[in-house]
Amino acid sequence: MASIAALGIGSGLDLNGLLNQLEAAERQRLQPISLQQKSFEARISAYGKLQSALTKFQDATSALNLTPTFKATKSSVNSDVLTVAAASNTPTGTFDVNVTGLARSYSIATQGVTDSAAQIGTGTGNVSLTLANGTTHSIDLADGATSLEDIRSAVNNAQTDVQASIINDGSGNPYRLVFSSASTGTDSAIADITFGGALAGNVATDVSTEVAASNATLSVNGVAITSQTNVVENAIQGVTLSLAKEGQAQVSITRDAESISGNVNDFVESFNELQQLITDMTKYDEGSQVAGQLLGDSGVRTIESRLRNLLSETVASQFTRLGDIGISRELGGKLKVDEEALANVVQNDLPMLQEFFAGTDTIEGFADKAKTTLSNLLADEGPINSRIKGFESTLERLDDRYFQEEQRIASTVEIYRKQFAQMDSMIASMNSTSAYLQQQFASLNAQLGQGN
Repeated sequence: MASIAALGIGSGLDLNGLLNQLEAAERQRLQPISLQQKSFEARISAYGKLQSALTKFQDATSALNLTPTFKATKSSVNSDVLTVAAASNTPTGTFDVNVTGLARSYSIATQGVTDSAAQIGTGTGNVSLTLANGTTHSIDLADGATSLEDIRSAVNNAQTDVQASIINDGSGNPYRLVFSSASTGTDSAIADITFGGALAGNVATDVSTEVAASNATLSVNGVAITSQTNVVENAIQGVTLSLAKEGQAQVSITRDAESISGNVNDFVESFNELQQLITDMTKYDEGSQVAGQLLGDSGVRTIESRLRNLLSETVASQFTRLGDIGISRELGGKLKVDEEALANVVQNDLPMLQEFFAGTDTIEGFADKAKTTLSNLLADEGPINSRIKGFESTLERLDDRYFQEEQRIASTVEIYRKQFAQMDSMIASMNSTSAYLQQQFASLNAQLGQGN
């Protein structure tokens, strides 16, 4: 069988170009299917974006169904004596703090030696460390590993509650081994250090270098408090004080109106993003004559209807509607916040604002109603997933159709190719016969001419 590249060689005709034109004409049948595929792919993508926007709105609404949202507080301090960190729902109040002492760790140094790397004594050694809390650590040293540097490494490698370091005091015997508590406070102080084996009688602590451990001491509103560390937790409920120096400071825990208003604004903004997305997907631009991916879609109409119903819901509380807390709906469907009205509600009617959104044991709040609506919209059998599944099913059928049509086109083109090859062969044969006859006639004419 002649190949496409060989078509036309026998006849001199551009059969290859003609076959390509016929194939292009046949493939036009795929265009309507391809357009439908792109349309359904765009709809699936659009519903995916819609699903994400609804989920974001659901998250913002869920935050308004939580008690801590309306208990949010912030902390401040008027001095560099300490820093403060407070849990978001810490009770409000003002507290006078007087730091009279910082927590310190214990330390003591050994007597000096001339060479920190020199071995001390002969044989193996041992260091026993006992803390004030009763914990004891025994650290063994191998033969030939009894220098100050070896002791330091062994203590630190043991990862106990004690750290070791070497200092140089510049004297004739400058090198000292310093033992320090890893933590501050009297409970972590080193109560006893005993040197055994090769170290016994050769290494001793110098009591003149001892730095006693101490606890942090402070008062909060006149109440005396001690702490093993400089990080004092829950001396004020829900508050962590990090002490920096001695002195006085005033700690204030106040209602975080910005955080509370911010959660309400997040609710509004997430709805407006959702509304804008729906508007963009369902509009028709007359200028460009381009329609949104979901223009006229029944699923979107269902979603819009349920959202309208949600925003019209009433709550059996002092605030019954969104409008009562400063939230109104604009002509285009978006929500608008009257910041002054909302700030006034947060400042003066916070319990009622919480009741409106989060409800009580006997009152279904707005956030509860929203939870029901949005959960139904986002459910596996809800309008969004139902539409996506329907579109995906249609797209699968279109893909099958496209494949089958391609197979038919390939078969048709193959028939054309065979027919063209046969025609090319026939014309080539005819041309060959014609050339032979012309040659014979020419030869005959030549012979007849010679006879005359």
